[in-house]
Amino acid sequence: MRAVVQRVRTASVEVEGAVVGAIDRGLLVLLSAGDDDTAADVTVAIDKIAGLRIFPDAAGKMNLDVGAIGGAVLLVSQFTLHGDVRKGRRPSFIRAMAPEPAAAMVDDVANGLRSRGLTVAEGVFGANMQVHLVNDGPVTILIDTKRAF
Repeated sequence: MRAVVQRVRTASVEVEGAVVGAIDRGLLVLLSAGDDDTAADVTVAIDKIAGLRIFPDAAGKMNLDVGAIGGAVLLVSQFTLHGDVRKGRRPSFIRAMAPEPAAAMVDDVANGLRSRGLTVAEGVFGANMQVHLVNDGPVTILIDTKRAF
């Protein structure tokens, strides 16, 4: 799985002009399942997202995770994170997981984060979404459960 994790002051996602998910302080997570991802990748993604220490402590050092600051997670599926542009300029999405199993994996990540006591808002899988955010820092972290980067 691949994720782009952004520390935010606020974030929301709209579908057809209606807000379907919104958070205040916390993490906006854009998440994609790859064609070779398994339940082990879901576990790694949950652990990394929930445990990512990118919020400042009293000394101003990035040392706290989203739960420690009472923050929330806005989880948005984004298969284009598996786009491959090594050849040409048009992305190939052959490495992205098929929609049905990918939706289940994204749900598993959301539920896993909830089981850690986190508040999780979500986008709508497969929908055309408009994501709004105020990136705090800015802080943006890339996660790949296969450790490709």
